[in-house]
Amino acid sequence: MPHPVPLGWREWLSLPDLGIAAVRAKVDTGARSSALHVLDQETFRRDGHEYVRFLLDTGVAGAAPQPAEAAVLDRRRVTDSGGHQTERLFIRTRLRLAGREWLAEVNLTQRRNMLFPMLLGRTALAGRFLVDPASSFLQGDPPEDMVPP
Repeated sequence: MPHPVPLGWREWLSLPDLGIAAVRAKVDTGARSSALHVLDQETFRRDGHEYVRFLLDTGVAGAAPQPAEAAVLDRRRVTDSGGHQTERLFIRTRLRLAGREWLAEVNLTQRRNMLFPMLLGRTALAGRFLVDPASSFLQGDPPEDMVPP
């Protein structure tokens, strides 16, 4: 296995399966699962399978929310940092960060006014990255073509 790559407590990553070139993420070793904060989530059926469509505010200044859809992997109860439990949809999607790409399970939640549209939890980090909580954006800013004019 390759050596773990250093990350700051916040980084930019992409979600290529969802067509998201850059999303601002909080690297959250206190969270077991990764979470994507979405708007206007709705489920539908296609070819006998459940899917979800949603809008995502990527955290890129000046960018409009981006539409995305994915197959629903599961529904699970998740306990938030305040101890409240809610049932959330989970999807499996590719993440791309620091030149690495892998499949991860991500839960979808509708929480307003989040500074970070994505929480990258420890299950997705394990064995791949080491987190330096005193640093930010060790992997750099999103490429120029991802930022709206």
